[in-house]
Amino acid sequence: MTLFDIPAPSFEWFELSPVLVVLVAACLGILLEALLPRQARFTTQLVVVELATLVAFVMLVLNWRRDNSGVLAMGAVTLDGPTYIMWGALLVFSLLAMLVFAERDLDNGVSAFSAAASSVPGSQLEAEATQARLEHSEVFPLALFSLSGMMIFAASNDLLTMFVALEVMSLPLYLLSAMARRRRLLSQEAGLKYFMLGAFSSAFFLFGIAMLYGYSGSFQLSAIDAAIASPVFGSGILYLGMAMLAVGLLFKVGAVPFQSWVPDVYVGAPTPVTGFMAICTKLAAVGGLARVFYVALGAERWSWQPLLAVVALITMAVGVVLALTQTDIKRMLAYSSIAHAGFLLVAVVGALADVPSGQMNSMASILFYLVAYGFATIAAFAIVTMVRDQTGEAHGIARWAGLGKKNPVLAGIFAVLMLSFAGIPLTGGFIGKWAVFQAAWLGGYSWLVLAAIGFSLVAAYFYIKVIVVMFFSEPDETVVVGKASGLTWVPVVVGAVASVYLGLFPGQLLNLVSQAGIFLR
Repeated sequence: MTLFDIPAPSFEWFELSPVLVVLVAACLGILLEALLPRQARFTTQLVVVELATLVAFVMLVLNWRRDNSGVLAMGAVTLDGPTYIMWGALLVFSLLAMLVFAERDLDNGVSAFSAAASSVPGSQLEAEATQARLEHSEVFPLALFSLSGMMIFAASNDLLTMFVALEVMSLPLYLLSAMARRRRLLSQEAGLKYFMLGAFSSAFFLFGIAMLYGYSGSFQLSAIDAAIASPVFGSGILYLGMAMLAVGLLFKVGAVPFQSWVPDVYVGAPTPVTGFMAICTKLAAVGGLARVFYVALGAERWSWQPLLAVVALITMAVGVVLALTQTDIKRMLAYSSIAHAGFLLVAVVGALADVPSGQMNSMASILFYLVAYGFATIAAFAIVTMVRDQTGEAHGIARWAGLGKKNPVLAGIFAVLMLSFAGIPLTGGFIGKWAVFQAAWLGGYSWLVLAAIGFSLVAAYFYIKVIVVMFFSEPDETVVVGKASGLTWVPVVVGAVASVYLGLFPGQLLNLVSQAGIFLR
């Protein structure tokens, strides 16, 4: 072969345009930070990030209408039904989360982010930056970079691309978690913990990739599946790689025993960042985990299903039991998130692919659950930013006493969200749990479904406890509902309406995910 015989690489620009738009906007945001005067940066960055997510969503819809699909970017990315749903959900949730990022009315005209993140807490530099009302507008391009990594991670067709996407997704979140304006030491501790444990899990993930490459001779998921079907080497290196890969993936999902970062990071990070990563990181991680285990390791399902079943069981138990003891609303939602990770793993364990007409397979049920859970999560953390005292957000559950008398609308919306988290009928959370439980039951894991139902019943207690505190306790006069702008109210209202709508009229989304819930190999 001569130099002129080397084929040119192929790149499907239009099919990958949703990710490219987000990446270009992130790079543009960094450029604007260098060129614009400080006073103009914040509003300009908000416009850029919202326009970028809207344009990316439009491009995604155009691809969907053209029925574009396939293995793209020289085998690195797969555009299939699950990719469309996950990309669409990530873009919608990110658009809503960025509105909460931009809220300024709740804290005397400044955002929730530190005036000078690099300054020592309590130092003169911090005091001067706070007095000058400085803000970190680069949080918006950082969030876009993280979003681009999430989109690629959920759609990766080879493990090396998945690792790069994992780092692009994670590194901005480490920074964002440490940038809270108030309780800065707690925020910096959260960012450091997240970084240290995240780096540790990434090392496991990379070692797992090396093991599977040694076994199959390829990074591509389909090639690993083919190597398992026609083995050349012993299975020891395969099982080692599978285990190490699972550690990295389960860390991002927030499953036990890799969940220790979740409560500390959720509490320490700025609440807008917590809401963003609580659903977007989980969505990308669960999507990537399902793609790896279904597409690459599907032939070894009898090896990993029992282990994941045990992980799902322990994750539900730890999340539910520890949530019962919490007195901090953000920490309670963090352990609730761990419990929901366990419920999602119940569907993953079912590994149900071929189903009769009118029923959902495992991936379809996972997609529905993530969408329903995502709307409620974004709205719940947006409301947390609005309940305040003189020092900032009031996180103590006892301090939410009498909120129903102070602001019945806000308390009523939060009650609806709590009922959706609990899986009460007529909410999206109920339909989501029904979907994942059905998939696991049909997949032969009835005992795990029964355990999950039991944990759901127990979990209802700590959700309903919050409702009781809000409506049946005397108000705490030191706590008020901040006068938020429409930027925060939009995700609150959208999340509440979506939670009710998906509970009353789930048919359209159920049909959509049923058609789209099949991975392209």
